[in-house]
Amino acid sequence: MGTEPGEQKNRYLRYLEVVTGSLEEKRRYRQCKERIERLPHDYRTAVEALQRYMQHFGPDQSESLVAMLADLTDLFEQSAADGIPLRQVVGEDPVEFAEAFLRNYPGGSWIRRERDRLTKAIDRVADGMQ
Repeated sequence: MGTEPGEQKNRYLRYLEVVTGSLEEKRRYRQCKERIERLPHDYRTAVEALQRYMQHFGPDQSESLVAMLADLTDLFEQSAADGIPLRQVVGEDPVEFAEAFLRNYPGGSWIRRERDRLTKAIDRVADGMQ
């Protein structure tokens, strides 16, 4: 008794998602990137810079990252459509804007996880545990 081709394909897709992450999330991510490409140059540059920053300090789950990027894209698309100046969107301190935006997306971050890992490693060694 062999497996049906459709069943084999479904099993492969489930395996692929376990290894590479959700295919749906990847599709949503690509859609966001396409939307960002259509923004006016200054808005696009700002979103790309914010995205880079947020990928380092933002949530470490792909679902949260994609949701965050989608919301950021929505904000900048609407701002561009309404003719809102870039400085009015992000304010005078882009880092403050990014940090405030990130607070809406709870969860771990890559940096936080690495800080915890470092602290635990030093604690283990300092306490004589190896």
